[in-house]
Amino acid sequence: MVFQQRRWIVFLLVILGLISLCHGKRELSPSLSMVYGPGLNLEVVLPVRYFYVQAVDTKGKNYTRSIGNKALTVKIQADRQPRVWKDVLDRNDGSYIVRMRFYETYKNVEISVMYNGKHVAKSPYKLKGLLYHERCDCPENDEQRWLSEMKCPQSYAQISRDLSPFPQIDLTKMKEDAIREFGTHHALCHYSVVHNKVYRKCYGQHVGFSIFMDAWLFSLIRKVKLPDLEFFSNLGDWPLSERKKPPIPILSWCGSDETFDIVMPTYDLTESALEALGRVSLDMLSVQGNTGPKWKGKIEKGFFRGRDSRQERLDLTVMGREKTGLFDVGMTNFFFFEYDEKKYGPKNQHVSFFDFFKYKYQLNIDGTVAAYRFPYLLAGDSVVFKQDSHYYEHFYHDLQSMVHYIPFKRDLSDLEEKIKWAKSHDKEARKIAMAGQTYARDHLMTDQLFCYSFTLFKELSSRYVQRPKVHVEQEHIEMPGEQEGKCQCDRKKKKKKSKKKWKSEMDHTEL
Repeated sequence: MVFQQRRWIVFLLVILGLISLCHGKRELSPSLSMVYGPGLNLEVVLPVRYFYVQAVDTKGKNYTRSIGNKALTVKIQADRQPRVWKDVLDRNDGSYIVRMRFYETYKNVEISVMYNGKHVAKSPYKLKGLLYHERCDCPENDEQRWLSEMKCPQSYAQISRDLSPFPQIDLTKMKEDAIREFGTHHALCHYSVVHNKVYRKCYGQHVGFSIFMDAWLFSLIRKVKLPDLEFFSNLGDWPLSERKKPPIPILSWCGSDETFDIVMPTYDLTESALEALGRVSLDMLSVQGNTGPKWKGKIEKGFFRGRDSRQERLDLTVMGREKTGLFDVGMTNFFFFEYDEKKYGPKNQHVSFFDFFKYKYQLNIDGTVAAYRFPYLLAGDSVVFKQDSHYYEHFYHDLQSMVHYIPFKRDLSDLEEKIKWAKSHDKEARKIAMAGQTYARDHLMTDQLFCYSFTLFKELSSRYVQRPKVHVEQEHIEMPGEQEGKCQCDRKKKKKKSKKKWKSEMDHTEL
């Protein structure tokens, strides 16, 4: 009798639960949902404009799962039919990214975000005035206004740390020292930016990577007036200015604990920012829309694919062959070391970066220097295991071990232990993954890369003993034309100086 009563109670509870689900079906509220981001600010010019949509239900609660990868419709109108490439990325956490690459300057752009035929949040968003595209040479002359519109931080700890050995920079001595020490057996360029025009002279062999520095400088000076500058840019992987010698101010994509090099965002990050929604498929936005299965559906193995650019990568391959239950790792190419198939196994096929996130544990191991994949791994939806290293990118010192990533020793001796810890502490690992992802979303987007670069150049210029100049050996690098579309610039221009005054103020120029 008691058993039958209990069975009836369970049955009634199930029925009541089903009724509750039917009557309490969750519904999205277009009016309560949120739309925000830099792409909706007319004054923020980016290669690819972007903004976010957060889905919110009728009770005011954020969705934490996708409402469908085609749930939103975005329409763009302007004073004429706009040439614009756009897409919507589903971040699978209830939020979306809308990306837009414009190919001409347009007036009074109107952006509508729709869900089931209804406007979302305050849609349509009317951007009154001129919207400039990436190739439009129309810099903001008021740097404080630009910094404010971009919401740039007032300072960066890494920039302060890097420039501390250089309270004053003698440009004549900098040039002599840099060319003497690095001008023959390395690859570097001497840049001058004078009145927002770019000049350079490159030294050494294999200076083709100057195209990345050129492209980033051009993009920046189209958006804001830079202070006059002189600097040397290292085009190679390894930092140059050793700490055992007097410091030389060299800008590099990678820093190290043994050098004085001043770090800037890597060419990989800047190139992907400039070419997103174009010839580049992997960028800090696209990776957020391709994070693989949800956390519980990911494969619980440490994952790595890459080339043989460091011994520890080969050691990892050996470890992976012995511990197949913990790792899925392999080399896709052998270049630096002799290929030994018996020891390292057959070469692995290339795996799309987006497919990395089928795995829960991402292994970040140095290559020749810092592994430039790290920002993209953080932006995904897996937890990143980072090798201890004396190399770093411009943002590494912001991160905390066991908060944003899980560290392991340089010789990999505790990696197996760390993987097992993550498997037995799934909630803690998930928390670390989300913290790393949040950092990447907040600090490594295109607008923040521009902010960092401008602040670095501004701080660098404040330390010069002499005024920057254009040197006779430097070539004027012409800005690429506006082949992508017409540029109509209505920003207020400062009154041009007379030729006489120009000459007196430019007597420092060697041209």
